[in-house]
Amino acid sequence: MGWIDVLSQQLITGVSNGMIIALIAIGYTMVYGIIELINFAHGDLCTLGSFLALTLVGALGMEAWSGFGPTGGVIAILLASAIFCGALNWSIDRIAYRPLRGAPKLALLVSAIGCSFILVNVALFWGGLPMQVFGGGNQAAAPKDFPSLISNENLLGATAAITVTWRDLFVVIVTLPLMIGLTWLVRSTRLGKAMRAVAQNPTAAALMGIDVNRVIGSTFMIGGALGGFASVIYALYNNTISFQMGYRTGMDAFTAAVLGGIGSLPGAVVGGIVIGLVRALSDGYIEARWTNSVVFGILILTLVFRPSGILGAKLREKV
Repeated sequence: MGWIDVLSQQLITGVSNGMIIALIAIGYTMVYGIIELINFAHGDLCTLGSFLALTLVGALGMEAWSGFGPTGGVIAILLASAIFCGALNWSIDRIAYRPLRGAPKLALLVSAIGCSFILVNVALFWGGLPMQVFGGGNQAAAPKDFPSLISNENLLGATAAITVTWRDLFVVIVTLPLMIGLTWLVRSTRLGKAMRAVAQNPTAAALMGIDVNRVIGSTFMIGGALGGFASVIYALYNNTISFQMGYRTGMDAFTAAVLGGIGSLPGAVVGGIVIGLVRALSDGYIEARWTNSVVFGILILTLVFRPSGILGAKLREKV
């Protein structure tokens, strides 16, 4: 296997993981763009989405399904996790953030950290359910194996030096339409125009008759739904989940949002793919144990030298 093959393989892996990170990063950037809140609970929300997917896989016995059954099962858990995470994110905003709209930004930030801890503990409790897919519930904190519902067969042939699997293709097939659909929603629909108006000036938007709280709630719901999709894609691509996965995926996504320009949807996508590539190249050419240091180093350098990110506008305020 030559160096070009090795580099190509790392790039394929990096782009696949980067698109998952980008999907989560969009949730961060949408919320920040509209109320300037870094929603630290977003990564842990995705954890619960993956736990719901595993619960459904175990309860319905999807591992034993054949023919087109697994395909239908994957679509079902994608939609179920998206609806669940969207509703949960809307509820978090309604209960924990909305009462603090007029409070200092620090109060919202502390509330977000509190929500993050609550969701982590819910995931820990969920992992202890007495189900076979959770190991009988005996080791709630242990990582859980996610059944392989998508083939890992090399589409280029068994003897090819480079591996491109159905899982890589699955990531692209699901994430790209979601990103295109979100871009259309924000640019071309009445809700999207209201979201942009609230992000620009919530007081002026309210004076123009826009229901600001409804728009913000919708933003949380859409961001949460995208996180639900991302949680299932992550679980199917990596075949393992844990109650702490939201921390790492969340920090990767947050770094991607900052790198691309927090508040910018295209920036979140660019940042996510860059972080995915950095992680893959660091794993392949340095060592996996240094990868988190490399990623956080990028976060620090971005905040120091270009806090507005690659595609972001000048920040008004940090929280």
